[in-house]
Parts: sequence; structure tokens; C-alpha cells
Amino acid sequence: MKFKTKRIVTFGEVMMRLSPPGYAKFSQTTSLDIDYGGGEANVAIALAYMGIEACHVTRLPNNLIGRSATQYLRHHWVDTNHVLYGDTKMGFYFLEKGAVHRSSEVVYERHDSAFSKIKLEMLCWEEILEGADWFHWTGITPAVSQGAAESCLKAIQVANSLGITVSGDIHSRKSLWKYGLSQQEVIPDLVAGSNVVIASTYDIHDIFEIGNPDMDFEASAKALQEKFPLVHKVADKDREVLSASHNRIKGKMWNGKELLNSPSYDVTHIVDRVGTGDAYSAGLIYSLVNQKTDEVALKYAAATCALKHTVEGDANMVSEEDVAELVKGIGSGKIKR
Repeated sequence: MKFKTKRIVTFGEVMMRLSPPGYAKFSQTTSLDIDYGGGEANVAIALAYMGIEACHVTRLPNNLIGRSATQYLRHHWVDTNHVLYGDTKMGFYFLEKGAVHRSSEVVYERHDSAFSKIKLEMLCWEEILEGADWFHWTGITPAVSQGAAESCLKAIQVANSLGITVSGDIHSRKSLWKYGLSQQEVIPDLVAGSNVVIASTYDIHDIFEIGNPDMDFEASAKALQEKFPLVHKVADKDREVLSASHNRIKGKMWNGKELLNSPSYDVTHIVDRVGTGDAYSAGLIYSLVNQKTDEVALKYAAATCALKHTVEGDANMVSEEDVAELVKGIGSGKIKR
């Protein structure tokens, strides 16, 4: 008997990433490597590599750059049937990758992009979400523009009405909120319709004025659930930064009954740190949508996050088998023959 593949829908901006080859500084380089990415698209790509049917919804410029970004998504098995086109500007960012004691640096150029001009009436979420099992958003999308925020809220409302699980990684960037509303005004309405929330104690305090930054994670998560009854699970990761090249990663989750912690992964030689949080989300979603236990889901999230540190580019491109092996403790890096 053939079982139906789970279908996940994500929504957010896709940007062009420009970076010097390897670990060169901008002052050294005469060429830039091109890649594409964005928080929610990264989640979709990671899930596609793990065997999930992933659909990404976005708006791209109506030119060869926008089509190239679409082709990038298709190349990595993401459904692009609901990609919109309009205007001419692509959002992009510059990345200078750090090493050892030198930090990575990012410069964003996404003002007035095609995605920032998206409007609520451009999307029919009832059609987009038909047959979906899960909808995922991040706190970056509602920061881009009011149209993006309204579209994200509508998607969540439709998902709720259809009984579709909603997850939100509410980590945001204050510097992006330039259209007149703040994250404190927008994100609570989005979280109110979410079932799984990825957030730190700092996020919970800063956005919802719950507790204080020094409050422990379990207490913060409990308080968030009390404020938003639809939230069933609150997850986050702990990152110990020994250098730009060496981090330790550990996952944690409050599931309404107990605080769970994953094993810690020692990532000794980071290839690319960008998108590791998105990989964590993907590992968590993959496990939960496939009805794995919370303990297993947390292990998958942390392992997927750890593996992303070894993959160049924004998105994680490892199989479910790779993740499962690391969860089992098989992480020697030996050649597979």
C-alpha cells in the first residue's frame, strides 16, 4: 500500500545571497558567489530533502532573476505552483563568512522588493492550503511589510479553519520593522493561531512582555501557553559559541507536560552557519508531522541543525537517513560505500 506523503506549506521572501568565495573578506574578493535563500524557503528545501512534499509561497520579480530563484526552488524539489511575480526588484543580502575568532557579517538590501509589495488579495489561501498537513511561518515575514503581515495572518486563520497544524519561528529582526507597526503589535495575533512555537526566553519577554530575560525556559514557555491556548509545544535551541568555527548545539522543548532536552552536538568545523535555525525547524516539523514522539522530534531537530553547519548555502540538503544516523550516534564522517 502506498501512503500519502505529508504536505507542508511555507510562506516568506526568497532573497539572493551574495558572498565572497570561501572565507574571503569583501575587501579581498573580485567575485561573488550567488545563492538563494530565506527562512521559510530554507525550511521547505530541508523538508523536501527529507522526503516531504514541500510548497513555498512567495512573490518574486517578474524578470530573469525572479525566474532563476524559482528554478532554484524547483531544482531542490520544492513546489512553486503558488509563486507570484510582479515588479522588478529582488531582495538580497551580502554575507561575509567568519572563521575562528572573526565573526560572520550580513548586510541586508530588501527594501522595496517584489515580496515586500505583496497584498492580501493576491493570494487564495483556501486553494493554496487545500490538502496540506502543516503551515510554517517565521517572524521575519510580517516584519517586511504590512501586506506580508496581513497575508501571513490570513494564512494562519485559514489553516486553523481547515484543521492544519501551524508552526511559527518567531525570532525576528528589529531592524526590519520599518513600515509603521512593531513586532509587539503584529506577532501576538499570529502566535494566537499557532500550535508549535519556536522562541527563546528573550523573544517571549520582548514580544509578549511575559516574565523577564532571565526567566528559565520552562517558566517562559508555560506562561506563553497560558496566554495562547492553541500553543501546544514551545521549542528552542541552546548554542554555545566557542568560536565562529566551533559551536555546541542542544535542543529543548516544553510540551505542556515536561521539559525535554536533546543530546548536545559538538560542531567543531563550521562550514556555513546561515540557515541552521531553519534546519532545526525542519527537523522538528518533519518528526511531528510524521507523528514521532516529542523526544524523537527534539533529537531530529538538533541533529538536523548540527548537520546544516556542514552544508554550504542557506538551505540544508541532507536526507532523513543522514539525520537518523546522527540521532543514533553514527556521526564519524566515514565514507559511505
